[in-house]
Amino acid sequence: MRDFLQSMDDTLPGTFEITKEGIVHDLEGDGAFEPRTLLAAVEVVSRSNPDNDWVGKMRDYPLLGIPVYAVFDPRTGTGAVLTDIHSTPDGPRYATRKDFVYGEDVTIGKWTIATSGLPRYQDEDG
Repeated sequence: MRDFLQSMDDTLPGTFEITKEGIVHDLEGDGAFEPRTLLAAVEVVSRSNPDNDWVGKMRDYPLLGIPVYAVFDPRTGTGAVLTDIHSTPDGPRYATRKDFVYGEDVTIGKWTIATSGLPRYQDEDG
């Protein structure tokens, strides 16, 4: 993740930070921005509302023209990288989905990220 942050340092506006939840990017800027200018959207699935990332954003991001959508799910230690937006009767959708499990290297755009050290959600009891 640190390599990713260093490679993005002079490329995208805003600030990046590594937290225990993953990489956080604050897209500081004046006013709205064009979503098609994004290289990728990277999401960490929330424990309380996983459908937001696995269903809603998977549907909405291709409509916005975001070319790559990566989902990391600390509940299950799995994820997916979605690419290749194409037209369907229900609107634009991602055509390619590459699933992964934590421990594998994941390619997101031109970056490869090791997932072996990513944190998992702990049971609420311990």
